[in-house]
Amino acid sequence: MNSSKSEKNSRKKGHKHQWYKDGLRFECQRCGSCCRGEPGVVWITKREIKDTAVSLGVSTDLFAQNNVRLINGRISLLEHDNGDCVMYENGCKIYETRPRQCKTFPFWSSNLENKTEWEEQKKTCPGIGKGKLHKPEEIDHFMRPELRDL
Repeated sequence: MNSSKSEKNSRKKGHKHQWYKDGLRFECQRCGSCCRGEPGVVWITKREIKDTAVSLGVSTDLFAQNNVRLINGRISLLEHDNGDCVMYENGCKIYETRPRQCKTFPFWSSNLENKTEWEEQKKTCPGIGKGKLHKPEEIDHFMRPELRDL
């Protein structure tokens, strides 16, 4: 009996991420823990800049001029001197149009290497372990590299 290609891929993914084969619970609590405190980068695409500018009622140029920087040819949101994202002010000012990087947290490959990494994230993210059960296929979709720069 021949297995279909998708069955093989499914088994492969299931084996690769065996520790979360039953899925993972996560629901953003909008606490800002992932938006504040540590310096870093929040990649944002031109499309996301445009959508965010529209949602804020400003021109794309004005939004970009005041809120982004170029890093090695890619665009990132600015951050304050204390490491807080420039879009965080008692909550995310752009939650509905936030960049894909923010939308896919905590389902980043670095957090899903193994259960220990996931548990480590749980210490600082109160949404991990709560809310909707995300299936492995959905989690793998969040990590697809070709979608990261949309």
